[in-house]
Amino acid sequence: MNTLMLGVILSLLSAFGWGFSSILLKLSMKNKSAITVNIVRLYIIAVIYAVFFTINGNWREVLNMTPLQLLVAFISAQFGFVIGDYFFFNAMKIMGVSRTVPITSSYPLWAILWAYLFLGRSIDIQVVIGAILIVLAIIIVRQGEIEEHVDMKGFMFALLTPLSWSLAIITMEWLSAKISAFTLAGLRMMFAALGISVFLNRYKDEIGAITKREFAALTGAAILGLFVGQYSFVKAVSLVGSSIAAPITAINPIISAVLAILILKEPPNSKILAGLIMAVGGVILISTA
Repeated sequence: MNTLMLGVILSLLSAFGWGFSSILLKLSMKNKSAITVNIVRLYIIAVIYAVFFTINGNWREVLNMTPLQLLVAFISAQFGFVIGDYFFFNAMKIMGVSRTVPITSSYPLWAILWAYLFLGRSIDIQVVIGAILIVLAIIIVRQGEIEEHVDMKGFMFALLTPLSWSLAIITMEWLSAKISAFTLAGLRMMFAALGISVFLNRYKDEIGAITKREFAALTGAAILGLFVGQYSFVKAVSLVGSSIAAPITAINPIISAVLAILILKEPPNSKILAGLIMAVGGVILISTA
C-alpha cells in the first residue's frame, strides 16, 4: 500500500471516529456543561495514553523533545481540545449535532490558508471553488437555523470552532515531521488535560455527579474521538500533510448528521441538508486538488 492511500484510509478512519464520538458527547451533555464533559473526557484519554506510553517507552521520546517543541505541542493541544472543543461542545448543546457539523466542517479551509501563509503550500483554483462552496454552505445552514429560531450564540460558537481547530492542526503539522505520530497524539492529549485542569475546582461538584451511563458514554467518546480518531489523523498528517488529511476527515459531517437523525432523532431540515451537501462537495474539491 502506497503512502497516499494509507494516509487517505487513516483520514477516513479518523472521520468515522470523530463522527461516532460526536453522538456520544451529545448524549453526555444532556445534564452537564461542556467544560465538565471535556474535563472527564480528556482525563480518561490522558490516562489511557499514559499507560501506553509506559508500556511502549514513548516517555523517552518526550524527554528528548526541545523546550520549543514541548511549548508548540502544549499550544496545539489548547487550541484543539480545550478552546476549540469548548466552542464545539457548546454549539452542539445549543443547536444539535446535525446543525453544528456542517459549519465546523470548514476547518480544512482555514488549515489550508495557514499552510499557504506559514508553510509555503500552494492554492489552486479548485481549492478556491471548494472554499466558496463551504462558505455558501455556512450561509445556507445559518438561514435554516434562523427559520428554526436557533440561538445566534450557538452559531458563533460553531464558527469559532474550525478557526481554533485549524490553528491546532497547523502547529501539529509542524511537529509531525519531528515527533512520532503516537507520541505526538498522546502528548497533545495529556497537555490538553493539563490545560483544562484550571477549571477543575470550579466544576468538581458537577464532575462528581456524573452517572455511570454518562461516564461510559464519555469513555467511548474519548476512545473513538481522541484515541482512534486523533492518532489516525496525526499519522495521516505525518504521511500526506494537513492539506490532504484535513479535507478528507471533514466528511465526518455526513456521518455525524446521519447518526444524529437516526439516533438522537434530530429533525432534518432541507436547508441544513443542502448546506451539508455543499460543505462536503467543497471538501471533496479541496481534497482532490
